[in-house]
Amino acid sequence: MTDATLIRFRQSIDNIDAALVFMLAERFKVTQAVGRYKAEAGLPPADPGREEAQIARLRALAQDADLDPEFSEKFLRFIIDEVIRHHRQAQEAGTEAGTAGA
Repeated sequence: MTDATLIRFRQSIDNIDAALVFMLAERFKVTQAVGRYKAEAGLPPADPGREEAQIARLRALAQDADLDPEFSEKFLRFIIDEVIRHHRQAQEAGTEAGTAGA
């Protein structure tokens, strides 16, 4: 396609997508550190109260940003579920390391 306007829109979308990927990567670096900390401290991998507070907060932010709150909740739920999976893996790795040293 040679439509200059469409090309500019798509370039902007590509830039936004790249920023989202880098932001998600940074977020997961932090949540993986949280998972290691929770495993070391013997804390549960999930915190339902925190999850619900985050969902409510991000639904409100989505509404303020004219983004569908349902979509934002589904997106955040996907991220939270992945974070919890990582936290469980960190706990399992910690348990296996503790058993190996016994």
